[in-house]
Formats: sequence, C-alpha cells, structure tokens
Amino acid sequence: MIPASVLDLSPVPEGGTVADALTNTIDLAQHVEALGYNRFWLAEHHNMIGIASAATSVVIGRVAAATATLRVGAGGIMLPNHAPLIIAEQFGTLETLFPGRIDLGLGRAPGTDQMTTVALRRNPASSDRFPEDVIELLGFLGDAAEGQQVRAVPGEGTHVPVWILGSSLFGAQLAAHLGLPYAFASHFAPDALGQAAEIYRDRFRPGLTQEPHFMMAANVWAAETPEEAMFRRSSQLQSFVNIHRGTRGKLPRPVEDISAVAEPRYVAAAERMMSVGAVGDRAQVAEGLGRLIDRYKPEELMLASAIHDPEARKLSYTIAMQALRDLG
Repeated sequence: MIPASVLDLSPVPEGGTVADALTNTIDLAQHVEALGYNRFWLAEHHNMIGIASAATSVVIGRVAAATATLRVGAGGIMLPNHAPLIIAEQFGTLETLFPGRIDLGLGRAPGTDQMTTVALRRNPASSDRFPEDVIELLGFLGDAAEGQQVRAVPGEGTHVPVWILGSSLFGAQLAAHLGLPYAFASHFAPDALGQAAEIYRDRFRPGLTQEPHFMMAANVWAAETPEEAMFRRSSQLQSFVNIHRGTRGKLPRPVEDISAVAEPRYVAAAERMMSVGAVGDRAQVAEGLGRLIDRYKPEELMLASAIHDPEARKLSYTIAMQALRDLG
C-alpha cells in the first residue's frame, strides 16, 4: 500500500477556540497514528483566525510528545520569515528530543499577507534568497565543517530530513537540483501538478537523497454515505469561497446547500482549487484516490481533510485509510 500521511492546519472551527483547535490536533494525531499513517505535518500561517498552527515548531513538539511512532513535521515552515540558523536550532532541538521522528518541509511563500510580513520583520524580497537560505540551513543541520564559526546547537549533525514544498514549478526544479524530496500542494493549487511531478523526476540528481521521492497532497472527505461526505465537504468549500471574497475566518459549519451561502462564481473558483481529491463513501474514496495514484504515481500521499466536526474528521481519515488498503 502507498504510504499515506496527514496535513493538519489545526483549523479553528466556527463556535470553537484556538484551544479547541490545538486539542483537536493532538487528538487527531493520536488517532491517525493508531490507523497507520506515516507522517503528521503542520503548516505555518500568520494573522489567520481560522488556523492555530502559527507557532509551528511548538505545536510539532506537543504532537510528537503525545505520539510514539508517527513522524511529525512541518508542511511547512515558510523559510523567508526566518533566519536559517533559528530554524536549524528549532528543528535540531525537536530531532534531539524525538530522534528519527521529525521532518522539515520548507516553503517559499510568506504564509500571510504583506502587512503581516512587515510585522514579522521580514523583507518581502526575502523569498528571492530561498535557494541560498535552504543551502545554508542544510549546512547547519549537517556535520560541521572544519573551522566553521557559526554552528547550530542543537541542530548540527542531526541531519533532519528536509523537504521542498511547492505549488508551482520553482520548487520542483529546486528539489531536483538539490536532490531533496518534494511535496506538491495540489490540495489547493492543482494546475501545475502534473508538470511539476514530471520536471522533478526528469531533472532529479542525487543529493541528500539518492532517488526522487514525490509526495502529492490531496483533499479527502470520507463518510459512511456520499451525502454525508458532501455535507462535511461544504465547510472547506465555504473556506475557499471566503478566500476569494477576501473574508477569511474560522472553519465554517457545514451547510446542505452551498448556493444558499455563496455566489456561483466564487463556488466555481473554490471547486477548482479543491479539484484534486476524493469525496464520498469508502468505495468512492478508493476510486478517487486510485485515479490520482495511477495518474501521478506519487511515492506518498499527503491527505488533507478539513471538516468542522472533529469526530467526523477522524472518521474521514479512518475511512480513507480503509479505502487505501482496499486498493492494495
């Protein structure tokens, strides 16, 4: 069976609090660990009232402490917001505390708006230095060179596995050039998925890894019935509608009829963003994920299941794992 992992943004549900979101994240991580998922990744976002994982390394530490075998990591850290040395120290500390269980995915976007980027004390042009910053970070996590004057302690010699994340062709090219594993954010940016996977595999040259390792993100909304799955999916659909409206907020409660709360043009745009994934009962999810695996041939799947009710979200991941096992 293809390895499957979980992407959790620690969503804050309407009617809930940040504390609820973080509690739900820990509960979900323990649940999916028992199901046999491979990784549990959290993402860095700022100034978003619907996402509780802004202090990503802190949440990773709490999730790792609450689990035993699950790989826990960042999907990702937005490196332009940080000095590479700081990230090396943070993730070197995590790797020291939880050896062999920490992943570090790196993104180039700021993970926020321009005003918040200024509040983070980062220059918007910092993203132009992303390749150089990745190389610097890899150096801090590797073995110290003779005479090296600046060292990450903890961090040095931990060799935390580093991934390049992307939603365009840039990340695919960089990951291939550096010989790093690559994860594509097709759960919200599907357009370049096929081309990015092809470029990554065609241009890969051995580096920190000897073979290309491509992971694609996919949405999944699984339930006992197709109708229930579509109902649960409406929360994420409303969230993406709100992105297009410029009215981000907490994860909305599900609705029976999306047309009653959103204009058709916004629904169409949101549907396009969410087009890579599977929705329905166990058989439908198996069919949908199977099509994605056959078409893009990833080495691993990263599943995102944004559902308002935490118990329904846990059930979605349960059914998704059953569906993947059905595929064999």
